[in-house]
Amino acid sequence: MTDSAGIPGGTGAAGGGPRPPAGRRRRRLLRWIGLGAVLLVLAGAATGWWLYAKLDGNITSDTSAEAELRRYERERPAHFADGAQNLLLIGSDSRSGRENAGYGQDGGTQRSDTTILLHLAADRGSVTAVSIPRDLMTDVPSCRAADGTRTAERFAQFNWAFQWGAAACTIRTVERLTGVRIDHHMVLDFGGFKQMVDAVGGVEVCLRQPVDDAEAHLRLPAGRHLLQGEQALGFVRARYGLGNGSDTERMERQQQFLGSLVKKVQSNGVLLNPARLYPLLDAATSALTTDPGLASLRGLYELVRSVRDIPSDQIRFLTVPRRPYAPNPNRDELLEPEAGQLFQRLRLDRPVTVTPPVPTPTATPAPASAPRSAITSTVTSAPASAAAAEPAPLSPAEVFRDPVRAKSGTASAPLPDPTFTGTTADTADCR
Repeated sequence: MTDSAGIPGGTGAAGGGPRPPAGRRRRRLLRWIGLGAVLLVLAGAATGWWLYAKLDGNITSDTSAEAELRRYERERPAHFADGAQNLLLIGSDSRSGRENAGYGQDGGTQRSDTTILLHLAADRGSVTAVSIPRDLMTDVPSCRAADGTRTAERFAQFNWAFQWGAAACTIRTVERLTGVRIDHHMVLDFGGFKQMVDAVGGVEVCLRQPVDDAEAHLRLPAGRHLLQGEQALGFVRARYGLGNGSDTERMERQQQFLGSLVKKVQSNGVLLNPARLYPLLDAATSALTTDPGLASLRGLYELVRSVRDIPSDQIRFLTVPRRPYAPNPNRDELLEPEAGQLFQRLRLDRPVTVTPPVPTPTATPAPASAPRSAITSTVTSAPASAAAAEPAPLSPAEVFRDPVRAKSGTASAPLPDPTFTGTTADTADCR
């Protein structure tokens, strides 16, 4: 038998049968490329879904606050401006957990170290952030405590509301105080604050004088500083080692810090850069406790998207107009009619105009043991001319009794535009 294996070009030549046509090889290659592309898309979708599920699952939903607020729905104020939203940002001084243990002994209680009422205009053209002093004397309603018991209604220091009944009690207290309906709330503790600052790479502040505050864990020379998490927390909490030791200056520093944070996020394009956005979202979702309406990545994204393009000069910071409480100058009370004018403008979604505070001579920092009555404090108020021109605003009690009149503001309209002491996010100054 003839062996044809060695015949050049024969059908039995080394390498097998005839090679497939070029068109068939091209089609096979395209099929493999298509299959690879499909696998890449599926892998990307799976990764995206995993990241989404992780971020979504990070958020703690405050269902107990929702249930308590639903119980008192009939006593809550109505909405007076369609499309506007009011958020309550609560900074908890809780010492529970590993991240918070270094700031004191965990006594099983917490108070609101910082409370800010954030008003988002209906056209999303501006944001107004109003700090509520923790020492403000106000009516705190009967609230459900963590053990299921109910506290008595009483006239007390504002930040006690959070200790007695957590977020729901604080929200109801703010609504009674202002007549403003709270749509959403967020609670952030010390550890969560530090995570968020670190996620954006730190926030820059400027100090006119060196600071040495052992209670706030902060020691810095004068000048500009890029504060990371621990130092940033010390900066917003410092009281006795900075300025004149008053809570007024502490709130102003918090507002300055938030303004710098807004500029940092906007200037770095964080909200439009996935590589920078993910670490921030991971830190934020892990750190926040929110109402169920915001307790999802979609809810937070929609909130951020609606405000990300607001100019920094339209992001305003101010403190509730107040003065020393007559029976106890170590506490505060509302300054009227200025406080009523501010609350009315928030209820009706009207512009809030702020002007920088008048610089005061630098005072020697007060020692930690000094009574607050011995510390000079700036009273936040509108100019006398604006106060005189503004029609008398409705009190929160009148808002509840007469919602129709509340929606129109007062018996006389239109309202002039009063001016309040405050700053904007584009303000660059040193404190």
